[in-house]
Amino acid sequence: CFHASSQVWSRSDAAYGLKPPKREKYVRKGSRNQPPVDAPHVPCKVTATKSNPDKTIEIFEGMTLVELAKRSGKSVSSLQDILTTVGEKIQSEFEPLSMDISELVAMEVGVNVKRLHSTEGKEVLPRPPVVTVMGHVDHGKTSLLDALRQTSVAAKEAGGITQHLGAFVVGMSSGASITFLDTPGHAAFSAMRARGAAVTDIVVLVVAADDGVMPQTLEAVSHAKSANVPVVVAVNKCDKPGANPEKVKLQLASEGLLLEEMGGDIQVVEVSALKKTGLDNLEEALLLQADMMDLKARFDGPAQAYVVEARLDKGRGPLVTTIVKAGTLVCGQHVVVGSQWGKIRAIKDAAGRLTQRATPAMPVEIEGLRGLPMAGDDVIAVHSEERARMLSSGRKKKFEEDRLRGKVHIPTSDDTEEVPKRVEMAVIVKGDVQGTVQAVTDALTTLNSPQVSVNVVHVGVGPISQSDVDLAQACGACIVGFNVKSPPISLTQAATRASIKVIMHRVIYHVLEDVANLIIEKAPGTPETQVAGQAEVLNIFEVKGSKSKGPDVKIAGCKVVEGFVNRSATMRLLRSGEMVFEGPCSSLKREKQDVDSVKKGNECGLVINNCCDFQIGDVIQCLEQVVRKPKFIKSESGAVRIE
Repeated sequence: CFHASSQVWSRSDAAYGLKPPKREKYVRKGSRNQPPVDAPHVPCKVTATKSNPDKTIEIFEGMTLVELAKRSGKSVSSLQDILTTVGEKIQSEFEPLSMDISELVAMEVGVNVKRLHSTEGKEVLPRPPVVTVMGHVDHGKTSLLDALRQTSVAAKEAGGITQHLGAFVVGMSSGASITFLDTPGHAAFSAMRARGAAVTDIVVLVVAADDGVMPQTLEAVSHAKSANVPVVVAVNKCDKPGANPEKVKLQLASEGLLLEEMGGDIQVVEVSALKKTGLDNLEEALLLQADMMDLKARFDGPAQAYVVEARLDKGRGPLVTTIVKAGTLVCGQHVVVGSQWGKIRAIKDAAGRLTQRATPAMPVEIEGLRGLPMAGDDVIAVHSEERARMLSSGRKKKFEEDRLRGKVHIPTSDDTEEVPKRVEMAVIVKGDVQGTVQAVTDALTTLNSPQVSVNVVHVGVGPISQSDVDLAQACGACIVGFNVKSPPISLTQAATRASIKVIMHRVIYHVLEDVANLIIEKAPGTPETQVAGQAEVLNIFEVKGSKSKGPDVKIAGCKVVEGFVNRSATMRLLRSGEMVFEGPCSSLKREKQDVDSVKKGNECGLVINNCCDFQIGDVIQCLEQVVRKPKFIKSESGAVRIE
């Protein structure tokens, strides 16, 4: 039963929100002829798929669609639509995908990928070590390798310095074989040294006993540390009279290298490439280091390789020097190298002999690609031509999107500030191989100055062609040919008629010097005011004015004590070292004759416009405007810059 008092019955329901709302009076709407109400337009929000070019996901063989969706941050249904677009059909989202299909889907989504290769269930065998020789320029790296393989490569190098990344196999006296990479030591080839450290197992740091630790030596150490690669130090040129190996060891220890003699784990070997002494100790140190690392690789299955160098041959097409990391590279396979693809027509070993297959740690040269890849790309073997085409086109599309995205400029508040105008110098770079083209391009971009910016409009491998001259004429560029054949006379005459500067060199020092001189010529320069001369006031003369001649004029009788005094220049009056007045010169006379300039040791009379406050002993400075051009500076380490 429900019981309630009289107070409850008299309670109002409105206080508790229980009272029903009151119905409002119906108001008839106005006619449709009334003007519409002005309201701001609110654009609709369109949800678009955003690509994240900075995000990198790891993919592996047998990856499911659900796992790929989790790593990429996309829905399973959107990834299924992409698979349908590329022509792949799957029965379930838990069906394993191949690594190539996973990469295609990830590139369509807009993320970068990193391939993870597993060796589970496969036979893993020992492989030879890959050793990279690094160090400062002219410290004897190539000469040391010549002594190891009984050849003479250093004598054939242009300018006596290495400008390519060479890979070859050296058979040791003990019967073991070691794959060596020879890197250039010049400052401009930093990218080549970084590529050598990325693919190597052991780094041999060559330091000259008579020169010590230099800038590129420290750079090589940093490359080895970033790649987490062990270092073996070879102190070369120990046979020279001024050699001091102990000083080199102290310098290396001060740079953080823990040597064995000082309680560390880095081996130090004293060698002489010229006298061929200490080579057995170096071989023993390298093999000991390789045994401690227990280097093994998968020999069966599809190959994975790394592009060391790429060049364009006139008769054979694109040639790629690679080092196999795992698997076996077989002639006739379809491969994808970076964004290029092709079918391997021929494989040549380090000695130039044709071979049918390449095993891990073996440097080979392959031909048959449709285009020239970039040095540092990975070589991936695929099972069909269709898969190679799809993977190559997807990578090209992704590369183009990233390139265009990098060129999009988002305006900020800093854009409103005034920026000094810079003159642009367009350059076309042609080289013999892909690595040297990249090195020359990187070196030219370091020559940028506040007044001139170097814009590399086109790079290519091979000799200078008519299309290069046409492009240079269209954009006003100069052509740099590095280590390539001289163009035909007709092409040279066409470039001369079009006023196109063609720079041909085989040594990178000369290329940088010539391009720097062009930059200095093209630079507008910085206007500056400098003191051209000084004159001392010896006497003061006053000329009374009149209605016809004008007001009174004070003439300073001076003697030029330094430089010269010019009539068209600006004069500065100094008294006790402080400036009193500054203004243009209205009259300059010598022996009552009007002159344009008076040199040091002569006396003259000059009048400064609107200045009558002369005193004996004052100093008058002659100021002139000059344009200061930038300077080309080359350091001892080989690095160049423009200041």
